[in-house]
Amino acid sequence: MHAIGVDIGGTKIAAGVVDDDGRIVAKTKRTSRGLDVDDLDAAVVDACRELAAAHDVGAVGLAAPGFIGADQATVRFTPNLPWRDHPLRDRVAAALGLDVPIVVANDANAAGWAEFRFGVGRDVSDMLLLTIGTGLGGAVVVAGRLVVGAWGMAGEVGHMRVVPDGQLCGCGQSGCWEQYASGSALVREARSAAATDPDRAARLLELADGDPERITGPAVTTAALDGDPLAVDLLADVGRWIGEGSATVAALLDPELVVIGGGVAAAGDLLLAPAREAFAARLSARGFRPEATFALASMGNDAGIVGAADLARL
Repeated sequence: MHAIGVDIGGTKIAAGVVDDDGRIVAKTKRTSRGLDVDDLDAAVVDACRELAAAHDVGAVGLAAPGFIGADQATVRFTPNLPWRDHPLRDRVAAALGLDVPIVVANDANAAGWAEFRFGVGRDVSDMLLLTIGTGLGGAVVVAGRLVVGAWGMAGEVGHMRVVPDGQLCGCGQSGCWEQYASGSALVREARSAAATDPDRAARLLELADGDPERITGPAVTTAALDGDPLAVDLLADVGRWIGEGSATVAALLDPELVVIGGGVAAAGDLLLAPAREAFAARLSARGFRPEATFALASMGNDAGIVGAADLARL
C-alpha cells in the first residue's frame, strides 16, 4: 500500500509517496517559513492533495517537530512553528477529504522508525536514534516497537539533564544534554574559541570572513575534515558528550545500536570515534555485558517522509 509521508520543518514541508519497501516514488515540497496556523495547515493539505491526485494512497503520516500527543492527532507544542495544542490530524483530514488513516508523529520518531524499518537499524530489535542538529532529537525502539510513552512525549533524550545548573536550554531548564551534544553547542564553542584565541582559530575565522559570529557548524566540519586541530577538538568534545549521554540511556534501555543522524553526523568518524570511546568509558558494568555499536544514519533527508508514511500504515 502506498502512503503519503510529510516532514514538516521550520522552513519547508517535504512530502512524498512511499511504497511498502520504503521507497519514495514521488515528492513535492512547500515553504513553511513565517506561515501562521491556518496557512501552515493549508500548505500541508496542498502538498498531500497534489500527491493524492496522482497516486492511490491508503494512509497519510505527518511528522512535526515538537511534542505530539499520544492520540497521534495533536501537536501539543513545537518551538519553531505556531502550533499549540493544535488538532493537526483533524484539520488536515477535514480539508483533504480522504477516507484513509492520518497519523501525526514527532519528526525524530519518524526518522528513527525509518532507520529501524529500512535503514541501518533494520537487523536489530532495540535501537536509539540521535539526530544531532540545531538541537538533539531522539527516537527509541524497544523490542521492535517505537516508544512514545503515556502522553506521546517519550524519546526527548535531548532534554535529559546532564550538567546541574549548566547551559540554559530553550525548554526552560538548564544543563540539558542537547546544550552539549548538538550543532548549536558546536557553534557556540567554536565562536567562543575564535573570540578568545583567534590564532588557534585562524582556519575557522578564514571560513567566516574574519567574524567569529559567522562561524557555522558545516564550517567547523569542513575545517576538521581538512585536519584543523581546533575543529577536530571541537567535534571530539561533541562526540564525547554523545557517548557519555548514550551510556546513561543504555543504563535504562540497553540498546543494541545507537544511530547518529542530523547535520553534524557529516563529520563521520571525527564524531563517532570519540563517542564510542566515551560510551565505553562511562558504560556501567563494562566487561560483563555486550556493548552497543554506533553507526551513522543511512536514510538521509528522506527519513522523516519514509518514517511518517510507514507509521501511518501501522
